[in-house]
Amino acid sequence: MKILVINAGSSTIKYQLFDAKTEEVLVKGVAERIGIDGRHVQKLNGKTNKVDILMPTHVEAIKVVLGSLVEDKVVKSLSEIKAVGHRIVHGGEKFTESVVITDEVEKEIEALTPLAPLHQPAHILGIRACKKQMPKAVQVAVFDTAFHSTMKDFAYRYAIPKEAYKKWGIRKYGFHGSSHRYVASRLASIMGKEGKFIVCHIGNGASVSAIDGGKCVDTSMGYTPLEGLVMGTRSGDIDASVVERLVKETGMNVSEVITYLNKKSGLLGVSGVSEDMRDVEEIAYSKQRNTKANDARLALNMSTYRVKKYIGSYIAALGGVDAIAFTAGVGENGCEYRESVLSGLEALGICLDKDRNLKDFARGKEVMISTDDSRVKVYVIPTNEELVIMQDTKKLVKI
Repeated sequence: MKILVINAGSSTIKYQLFDAKTEEVLVKGVAERIGIDGRHVQKLNGKTNKVDILMPTHVEAIKVVLGSLVEDKVVKSLSEIKAVGHRIVHGGEKFTESVVITDEVEKEIEALTPLAPLHQPAHILGIRACKKQMPKAVQVAVFDTAFHSTMKDFAYRYAIPKEAYKKWGIRKYGFHGSSHRYVASRLASIMGKEGKFIVCHIGNGASVSAIDGGKCVDTSMGYTPLEGLVMGTRSGDIDASVVERLVKETGMNVSEVITYLNKKSGLLGVSGVSEDMRDVEEIAYSKQRNTKANDARLALNMSTYRVKKYIGSYIAALGGVDAIAFTAGVGENGCEYRESVLSGLEALGICLDKDRNLKDFARGKEVMISTDDSRVKVYVIPTNEELVIMQDTKKLVKI
């Protein structure tokens, strides 16, 4: 029996098909440029196949994905797919764990659109497209925000009038929950206990979580993913009064300023080079001494400094820490980035082994990069959000 994991975006559908029994990934891919011109990219048996194919809507995209699974003989028929696990960005306060999607649940997920206007509509399209093509398969929702639902009110509430929270749900929710949850579980397995952990999910989008006994105590992203770290195109933490100043100075409206902070800021805005950390690092670590190189170095330093500050504050919130893990694109592959974040934290019991960080590190592998005598252990742990979604789906449909 098979489980399909779907991550639907506004113009993409990423997917992985699992064998429910062995939890092996049978095939993965992405249907992209939906509603534009359409492209299907699939990885099967170590080979990547790309096909340009028109996909006007998510329904056609799901047809292409499912059709390829039968055509390439990954499954004999779609009846082998017993369940579909959907990654849903926002569960609000309603959904604190994964659920089977009923008509009522679908309506409630759609009602949360004001909290995630860019993501939630795409998730609904993905759910409906799958229901149409696979009416007998069980549909399951796995929420990014659910892992962070264990935060205390003093951690998730903002210091604004209560009505903003009660009427409009304005509070910290946190995101990347499946990733933080997976990495925390791996840390617990490695350490032999559910300890006090800090997980640094550093990619184009980035967040840090403080975890105690398997439960989230605090996380850097807030009401939206804009709060927190310096990211690829997001500013992260910023004085709210900046919005008013930008409105007055530029003539932009509030929505345009929020787009400015979400899409044109972060590494891209500071460096003027790119939102991709690899591009920024290439220039920052070069021998160039010009404005371009200086701006790239500034962007990189701002990014690592922000992570360092969150680590320090979360050690205080946790009352100490047993282990720190780096994950996601930059966290897993950025050796120099990790060194910059951890430099100067020796007084907190965090001692990086530079050789392990640079030489023992291998893409896709779990590795300890702290010294043997470091009081706080530091690891690189590749994340696997799709596996978490599959496992929750498997549990709910009792396959």
